[in-house]
Amino acid sequence: MTAPAGPRITAMTSEHAAQVLAIYQLGIDEGQATFETAVPTWERFVAAKLPAHRHVAVDQAADTDGTGDGRVLGWVAAVAVSDRCAYAGVVEHSVYVHPAARGRGVGSALLAALIASTEAAGIWTIQSGVFPENTASLALHARAGFRVIGTRERIGRHHGLWRDVVLIERRSPVIS
Repeated sequence: MTAPAGPRITAMTSEHAAQVLAIYQLGIDEGQATFETAVPTWERFVAAKLPAHRHVAVDQAADTDGTGDGRVLGWVAAVAVSDRCAYAGVVEHSVYVHPAARGRGVGSALLAALIASTEAAGIWTIQSGVFPENTASLALHARAGFRVIGTRERIGRHHGLWRDVVLIERRSPVIS
């Protein structure tokens, strides 16, 4: 018997908009993924993200006709941290996996795609801030080679409460 195929990673396009934003809303609703309280419009979402570093994981089982219209299982995207030239190789990312798709390697596949696209573009650091309560995300990132830099205490308010954020980063071993 053959193992089920993993997710297919592809570039995020407007065809994925509704599913990407729905997964983002699920993350917002869970309360451990972001300070955001509402999903932006698709136009605002993509305007903030770097086009070469927006990927989706598509369920190959739902993509039986090969048209690429399978169910989106998760997404990853990056933004520039600064427009200063000294930080040209540093991005901040977000990765979200549909709750029903967790534990199936989707997050790992998405981070691998992001690492590949950023290294191909000469980006040397991928960073993010993760709520310390989001232990699954911290473990996922550790497996992908991210390290904890430190904790930013009481960095922002979320639903009226101060929240800490664990700052993580992955430095590329191939960009020098």
